Amino acid sequence: MYSKKSTSPFSDSLLKEIRERFYYVDYCPFQGKRIFFENAGGSLTLKSVVQRSSEIACIPDNEHRDNPAAIGLSKIVDSGKSDLADFYGASSGIIFGGETGTECLFRLIRAAAMAAPAGGSIVASSVEHPSSYDATFIWAERTCKQWLEVAFEHQTAIVTAQDYLRVITPDTRVATIIHTSPVTGMVMDVAVISKAIRSVAPDCFIIVDGIQHAPHGCLEVEQYDIDAYVISLYKAYSKFNNGYAWVSDRLSVVPHDRLLGKPDNAWELGSRDPSALAAATEVVNYLDWLGSHFTGELGRRARLKAAGSAISEHEQCLMQCLLFGTDKVKGLLDYQSLQVIGDPTSSQHESVASFSVKGWEPKDIVAQLSERNIRIHARSNDAYSGNILRPLKLESVSRVSLAHYNSLEEVIYFLEKLREIIGD
Repeated sequence: MYSKKSTSPFSDSLLKEIRERFYYVDYCPFQGKRIFFENAGGSLTLKSVVQRSSEIACIPDNEHRDNPAAIGLSKIVDSGKSDLADFYGASSGIIFGGETGTECLFRLIRAAAMAAPAGGSIVASSVEHPSSYDATFIWAERTCKQWLEVAFEHQTAIVTAQDYLRVITPDTRVATIIHTSPVTGMVMDVAVISKAIRSVAPDCFIIVDGIQHAPHGCLEVEQYDIDAYVISLYKAYSKFNNGYAWVSDRLSVVPHDRLLGKPDNAWELGSRDPSALAAATEVVNYLDWLGSHFTGELGRRARLKAAGSAISEHEQCLMQCLLFGTDKVKGLLDYQSLQVIGDPTSSQHESVASFSVKGWEPKDIVAQLSERNIRIHARSNDAYSGNILRPLKLESVSRVSLAHYNSLEEVIYFLEKLREIIGD
């Protein structure tokens, strides 16, 4: 449960250092001064990511040639994948990059559905993003499998292991889980859900959408007993480029699109972008640096875990202020006319608050806040969010999404301006 008394682990000086490492923390080149609360749409970008990836992008050489540049680029690629394995908490399996996280999920779900025995079912939950929700529906239909949907609890906006157990059967071939919803901000207990699935269908391929969760805590993919976990680094402090998937040894070798001369567990098609892997390294280097402020342990993985814990703790502090307010300003929960999606008192509420205000169109709330130099977003009953909003009987919501470089002062300013807009 939330407590109004929580404090951030970040000192003022450390938060200042953190913010200095990102581009456009409080300024937009198109708008001018602004507060950025649209992190679920894509995070701010590390300066080191842009600088290092730009350096590498300028190099004309390709890998797998007999020259110093090619050898150097291969080392950058290998280092990037090793760093991503540290980020994932993976010592087994493989990591591959795709055009986007959505593409990675579609490819993995397709391969799992086609490799699984005939018949049976493919299961997804209605709280998922369409990158997995739609992919499971499509590939169930194309492989003549039954598509089954796990409904989420409308009051909490969470799906639980018990919800999955109502749907999973011994012949369930593929199941997907979303770690954190980018619409509701609610976190699913992946390890507990996976254990429940395997208790009924031990051979089921379990694929996790971790795109929203990845920048807000620590990943432990080998503790979840799953077959794949997908992230998108543009939501984790990098620039727009690739999504990445960790794939278990078991799933990595099922038949899938690959060049015939490549190993059975090769998933990348065509040449890799060394600048993208250089960017991944810079993200992990940053988290390593941040974690060093919270642990004296020597291992990089320990520092990454410490960074994840500190990020989560700081963001929980921001969320508590956003929801409960302060002695001087109302929080979202203090308005009778305002509905927050999900259970706002749950510790499973992570980094996102989506809300509706009686008598207001969410897009108008977004526009009014933009006039006051605050960037948020409206999610609508469309291809991206309709499967979540329709069961809640909502056409759209305003979404505030936070990150660890945001400050308490920014949240308080947001609350002051929201009160100015919607009144008491």
